[in-house]
Amino acid sequence: MDTLCVYCGSSPGDRPEYVEAATALGEALAARDVTLVYGGGRVGMMGAVADAALAAGGDVHGVIPESLEAKEVAHSGLTELKVVESMHARKARMAELADGFVALPGGFGTLEEIVEVLTWAQLGFHGNPCGFLNVAGYYDDLAAFFDHQTDEGFVEAKHREMVVFADDIEELLAAYESYDAPSIKSVLSDAEET
Repeated sequence: MDTLCVYCGSSPGDRPEYVEAATALGEALAARDVTLVYGGGRVGMMGAVADAALAAGGDVHGVIPESLEAKEVAHSGLTELKVVESMHARKARMAELADGFVALPGGFGTLEEIVEVLTWAQLGFHGNPCGFLNVAGYYDDLAAFFDHQTDEGFVEAKHREMVVFADDIEELLAAYESYDAPSIKSVLSDAEET
């Protein structure tokens, strides 16, 4: 894996463990020479993961829409910052750049972004790993809900098994390095059809 897309909050959250995990992930990616792709902000979890990767000598590529550039306080010290016209363009560009996707703790936007790329994997548009760094049990209830979706017949077991939930960074990165996407025939010919 050469590039990891990290989705996370523009807020630091209420527990110090969240920012600590973002910092540790940024450092771990730089140590492995894995480029960080993220939402381009310099505040909250986004700023923590980017600053840590940069401080450790890593490459960091941010993608931010024009409408959020000022609101999220775009990071000016990145290896590359791409300002795009819309949220849709932001998500598409981040997906194009990445070999894997992970969500740190965050809000609605974080959840929406990771679930979208997970859906694309389910549909066979890409074979890259998708998952959650489950800091301090933040995603325990979501993992249980994904299991419930499978139990109720809305998500196939092979698709549920595609989702990685890891309690620590080493576990996450090891799962990503050994990830083997299930054989899934693409439902559509192109992600643009969604």
